[in-house]
Amino acid sequence: MSKTPAKPKTASKTKAAESTLPPEGKKAPAFSLPADDGSTVSLKSLAGKKAVIYFYPKDDTPGCTTEGIAFSALKKKFDAAGTVVLGVSKDSIEKHCKFRDKHNLTVRLLSDEDGKMLEAYGVWGEKSLYGRKFMGITRTTFLLDEKGVVRKVWPKVKVNGHAEEVLAAAKEL
Repeated sequence: MSKTPAKPKTASKTKAAESTLPPEGKKAPAFSLPADDGSTVSLKSLAGKKAVIYFYPKDDTPGCTTEGIAFSALKKKFDAAGTVVLGVSKDSIEKHCKFRDKHNLTVRLLSDEDGKMLEAYGVWGEKSLYGRKFMGITRTTFLLDEKGVVRKVWPKVKVNGHAEEVLAAAKEL
């Protein structure tokens, strides 16, 4: 009998995590984070520019590397579309710099070591891998307009083809 209620709790946890994502049409949560280039990036500093904020689990892992390379390969096209691309994880600036340099990444990487932005954007939560449960970042991308309003959300991103899909949406915005 105790096993039956456990399944709905897990399902509701997942639904609760998805419902905490900032909704399309609403102002994105404010943030201010250090970047791998020594700058500080905030929602306020992005005013007047479209922005792609992609959250990824960990520097130098296969999916995250593929995603960073894909966004970097399209950086000039994002620039032409007036769109800033920012990658965010809990990794330190030092790790970001090693990751960026090792893979020649050209997008800025932001460090959210305390996880406040991750929680504000609803991307931090329980994950499961090979039956093991742990807390981590759900790969999610947000497209913001020039006023900092969320225009598109891609939850639980599959990496292949994602950067191209985001670029097409940025061009339409």
